[in-house]
Amino acid sequence: MVNGGTDGPTVADLMRTEVPTVSPADSVAMVARLMADAGLPGVPVVDAGVIVGIVTEADLVAREADVAVPTVVPFLDAIFVADAGRDFDEELRRVLAVTAGELMSAPVYNIRASASLAQLATLMVEQQVNPVPVVDESLALVGIVSRADLVRVIARLEGEAMDDRAPAVSGR
Repeated sequence: MVNGGTDGPTVADLMRTEVPTVSPADSVAMVARLMADAGLPGVPVVDAGVIVGIVTEADLVAREADVAVPTVVPFLDAIFVADAGRDFDEELRRVLAVTAGELMSAPVYNIRASASLAQLATLMVEQQVNPVPVVDESLALVGIVSRADLVRVIARLEGEAMDDRAPAVSGR
């Protein structure tokens, strides 16, 4: 772990401050274009200044996937639905989505700009989220941070740590 404490870089040091956002009424096509143009793995969905959801690459990819229709099994006078472990209603919702509001994931996990890199990494791993909107004390959107942003900082910090541990070479 590069930064176990809070005396290292914070989320504010690596977040992108220019955050593209979409409204719940924006089309899925517009959202996909915006994400591709911005080079972000997701964009927050904002309604009246409040983050109400997020559309991620995973949401867009899931929209294109085949929906596995549950198998109906008749048994005596009853009909049972054989569940394959996937949420059919959720899959169907994503496939049929035409707006950001219909496709978005909610609720959204946010992080404060003052959080440590360890807190950010923990959130990303435990909640399987990418990207993460960054909020200030009043929960207003102030940035966004992705795994790629975190990896760049980890690489820099690990490189600095390697330089500190390398033996000094004297020139003759």
